[in-house]
Amino acid sequence: MARLEGKRIAVTGPRKADELSKMIAKFGGTSVLRPAQGTVFLDDSQIEEQLSALIARPADWLVLTTGVGTEALVQIAERLGLAEQFVHALSEMRVAARGYKTVNALRKLGITPEVRDDDGTTAGLLRLMGDHDLYGRTVALQLYGDPAPRLIGELARRGALCEELLPYRHIPPQGDIVEMLIDEIVSGEVDAVTLTSTVQVRYVMGCAAKLGKLDAVRAAFAERVLAVAVGKVTAEALQEEGVERVLFPEEERMGSMVVAMSKYFGGGQLTDSEAAVGAVSGDCASGAGAGADAGMGVSGAGANADTSAGPGPGVGANASGVVADAEESSSAGLGVSVVGDPNIGVSASA
Repeated sequence: MARLEGKRIAVTGPRKADELSKMIAKFGGTSVLRPAQGTVFLDDSQIEEQLSALIARPADWLVLTTGVGTEALVQIAERLGLAEQFVHALSEMRVAARGYKTVNALRKLGITPEVRDDDGTTAGLLRLMGDHDLYGRTVALQLYGDPAPRLIGELARRGALCEELLPYRHIPPQGDIVEMLIDEIVSGEVDAVTLTSTVQVRYVMGCAAKLGKLDAVRAAFAERVLAVAVGKVTAEALQEEGVERVLFPEEERMGSMVVAMSKYFGGGQLTDSEAAVGAVSGDCASGAGAGADAGMGVSGAGANADTSAGPGPGVGANASGVVADAEESSSAGLGVSVVGDPNIGVSASA
C-alpha cells in the first residue's frame, strides 16, 4: 500500500490540511505543511449592504462560483435576519452555478440552477450561458477571495450589467513559509507539491518571481518535482504560470488527487484497500472508490502511443491515449491527466 513511501509531499492548502496529510500518510508518504494561501476573512460592511440591495431588488441573473461563497451569502442573510427573503430572491433570479459544491449548497435551499458548468470551470459556465441573451441584463456575480476582471470583462462584452459580490478576501500567507517552500522545490527536497486553489498557485509563483527564482522553480517542476493540482482549474493556473508538467484528477476531489499521486508514483493499479483511502470523509467521489478498476489517461504535448497509458475500464481514450471524455471517465472510474510531459510512462492496469 505504500505507494508514496519515501516521498515528501508539500501541502499548500490551509483548509483541510490535516485531512489531506492523513490521506498521504495512509499511502506511506510524508507531508510537510507549507500554507501558501493567507487567511480568508469576511468583508462584512460592503457585502451586507450589497446583499440587502440584492434581496430588495433581485438581479436578472445570479452567478455563483463556489460552494463556500454561496454558503457565506446564506450566513450573511441569516445574520441580517433576511434568510427567508434571500431564498425568495433566489427563486426570482435565474441562477448559474459553477462546481458541484455550489450546486449542493443550492440544493439545501431547494434551488436548482438554470445553468451549471460541465467541466468545473468558470469558462465552461460562461460557455453554457452563451445560449442566453445577457444584453442589458443585470448580473450579480459571487466571487471568492479575489476580483475577476477577465470574467467581468467577458460578461460586459455580452452586454451584461455586472456587480461583484465578494464575501471573502484573501490575504498573503506568511512570506517565510512560502520562501522555505520555494527553496525546497528548487533543491528537490520535496517530491511533489499539492495545490488546491488558483490563489496558492499565484502566491507561490509570485514569491518565486520576487526572489528571482521563477525560472529555477519552473525547471524543478519540469524535471524532478511533481506539481499536483486538485482539478482542471488549478492545473490551468499552473500552466499559465509556466508550469507545463501537472498531474491532476479528472474529478476535482482532494481524495482523488491523492489517489492520482499514488498511481503516478506507484506506476500500477490500486488495490481495493488503497482505493478506499481515496474516499476518506466522502471527499473522493464514488468513481474513485472503484479505483481498483480505474484506468489512467495521460495527455500533453508530445504524448504518443508509447508513453500514453491506454484506457482502463471506465476511461475512454483516443488513439493517442488521451482521455476523450472527462465527464464519462470521472463518473465511471478515476481518470487522471498528466499534461506537458512526453516522457511519462504510466501503466493503466496492473
